[in-house]
Amino acid sequence: MARAPLSAIVGLGFSPLSREPAGSVRALAAAAVRAAMADAGVDQEQVDGLLLNPSALADPGVLPPKVQDDMGLRTLGMLTTIEGKGSSAVQMVQVATAAIRSGLASMVACVFADAPIGPARGGGASFSNEGSLTGIAGWDASYGLFGPVGSYALAARRYMALHGASPDHLGAYVLACRQWAAGNPLAFQRAPLTLAQYHASRMIVEPFHVLDCAYPVNGAAAVIVAGADRAADAGRRPVFVHGMGQGHASADTPVGPHDLATAGQLAGRKAYAMAGVGPKDVSMCQFYDAFSYCALAALEDYGLCGRGEAAGMVQDGTTAPGGALPVNTGGGQLSGYYLQGMTPLSEAVIQCRGDGGERQCAANDIVLVNGSGGRLEYHAALILSPHRTLA
Repeated sequence: MARAPLSAIVGLGFSPLSREPAGSVRALAAAAVRAAMADAGVDQEQVDGLLLNPSALADPGVLPPKVQDDMGLRTLGMLTTIEGKGSSAVQMVQVATAAIRSGLASMVACVFADAPIGPARGGGASFSNEGSLTGIAGWDASYGLFGPVGSYALAARRYMALHGASPDHLGAYVLACRQWAAGNPLAFQRAPLTLAQYHASRMIVEPFHVLDCAYPVNGAAAVIVAGADRAADAGRRPVFVHGMGQGHASADTPVGPHDLATAGQLAGRKAYAMAGVGPKDVSMCQFYDAFSYCALAALEDYGLCGRGEAAGMVQDGTTAPGGALPVNTGGGQLSGYYLQGMTPLSEAVIQCRGDGGERQCAANDIVLVNGSGGRLEYHAALILSPHRTLA
């Protein structure tokens, strides 16, 4: 029996994206929401909910509730900030869906905004302030472990040791992202890249080169979520939400010697069950890939391949243009742009609508989107489709 969709994404908007100072976070957020409303063909009177997602590393005051005034949203029935690290953008769509289905709101704007590039924070600020393995202030730094890049690098090294993966496998994923980015006019890293150039790039923390790490930009992105029954009123082709799931586990809890699984498994199981599909039904993935290893971990945790098989899957071109399972078709966060969880979410909307241009994939029937954060302990997932019902 066909299941009705939970909600629909009816609008998508961006502020200008830049590696130069581009205005305040508040102004960027307002620009993105206004663009999303215009894309959806709705006005301020129709939007009665607003969810805010500032960067997890920014001062919470950079995106205050007062930003509703900048957007012309002065009579909201719901307004709050969502904080779930890199899973926050996906969580916003989930919270918006729940609010709509409960009657708390009917049309909700969800926005992420950040401005990490500038004299105050610098280009590496997005990765410099958290990632403690112990939770004890100063402990990690005293041993030379700074920020999440080191923590993710440790996970990647363990994966490589357990499954025989090599830097070439990480490089294959990076190259696939660059190939996808070549067709994305919003992507910041579009120049052709060879494996030799990847290996020659600056090392950050072994095994991660600078090209294994996300490319931060100043900017904002927003979506408008409405009830599925209102999707026909949208100005653009709606993207239906069919499944949702979250999973959160402590990264400080010891796991078995051969277990690299994350809470993504839990998020995936819930999202699949809600949509009435399984991993074999997924035709495209848009993953949170702040580091190259994140995509390999997601392929395995969400059941797209067996444990230890993601490295070979990426190396044989399965996730690249022309491959059987397109992954991060806009270049992801490595070659596209790092707007935290809005990067994979926005690309999923673009692909579901058929707006991908040179990079558009025919395999857009069932799209898995994830967001993850901390050190892969916080996860949220969505099953999206351009179809109102899933076969």
